[in-house]
Amino acid sequence: MWGVCITFETSMLPMKFLRIIAYPVSQLYGIVVYLRNKFYDLGIFPVKEFKLPVIAIGNLVTGGTGKTPHTEYLIRLLQEKYSVATLSRGYRRTTPGFLIATGASTSLDIGDEPKQFKKKFPEITVAVDTKRVRGIKKLMESFSLLNVILLDDAFQHRSVSPGLSILLSDFNNLFYTDHLLPSGNLREFKSGFKRADIIVITKTPELLSPLERRRILKELNAQPYQHVYFSYIRYGDFIPLLQEKTQTVFTKDFYFERDYTILLMTGIANASSIEHYLTTKVKKVITVKFSDHHEYTMAELLRVKSMFEEIPGKNKIILTTEKDAMRFESPGITEIVNDLPVFYIPIEVEFHNKDKEDFNKQILDYVRGNPVKQISF
Repeated sequence: MWGVCITFETSMLPMKFLRIIAYPVSQLYGIVVYLRNKFYDLGIFPVKEFKLPVIAIGNLVTGGTGKTPHTEYLIRLLQEKYSVATLSRGYRRTTPGFLIATGASTSLDIGDEPKQFKKKFPEITVAVDTKRVRGIKKLMESFSLLNVILLDDAFQHRSVSPGLSILLSDFNNLFYTDHLLPSGNLREFKSGFKRADIIVITKTPELLSPLERRRILKELNAQPYQHVYFSYIRYGDFIPLLQEKTQTVFTKDFYFERDYTILLMTGIANASSIEHYLTTKVKKVITVKFSDHHEYTMAELLRVKSMFEEIPGKNKIILTTEKDAMRFESPGITEIVNDLPVFYIPIEVEFHNKDKEDFNKQILDYVRGNPVKQISF
């Protein structure tokens, strides 16, 4: 089992050196963020509360903690009994203002993550707006029967006071071991974690030892009012990118058992989890990395196609993430991959042991205990 990694965006200087020279900038950045948060705490900057359940999901670092699958977990948990809406910024979309997603919306219209929500859960309301207060108001005005709004990537959006705030932290890069941008990945000081009602340690091993759990809980030193849970990733079967052209669909074990070479193409913040998973399953993984939310060009995909064709043998496929697959539906892109075996791998999160029961109960108790009140803006 081995892998090769190719990154199309590289630096001429070692990362460690870059982070050392960026330390003064980090301190200046930290002061600005600290003052911003303090102004919100003191009421100098306005904070809006809403008369319906609002759950914010976010992190302290720059992506890669599993916000999308955890948001999807909440959707699955709530959608059978409640009318659910998600509200995202719609990162890197080309449209302005507030927008409600439809089945025809593209990643350029609404962003890749909202498109994924709408594609997987067509019955819920999916909206985007860079101004969260405005977005929530418009959702409440447009959907009077709405029961709960999930704010995606909203931990630093202090203009909204959520009824429940969920902070995610990657098991492999716990926020309390990190440093401020740009010398590290923290968006704000570590003390910001105290705003969270729930902390989820994500991407843990499927078999998490009690000793490791106790170690993290001790180092984290959560506040008395905070609940801490541990989750892990469960990988689904490979899904053909162009399902209508595929006559036969196999489980992922089919490819694992036949020693397929996988060309893994990712444009996400942190691909280490999926890379590790695949290298334990197949003989060879070739990883081609792009930056997070990268909109693929025809030239880039032609280059990847050429790399794939140079891989010897017939037992080979191209694999990407579900979020990346949302960006493959751009004009000209589909034509390039039309004759290639391109698949994406969906993921879901699962909670360890009793964490699942306790987490579900806390979420459901909050939504059930905070029914929508008369709307007033």
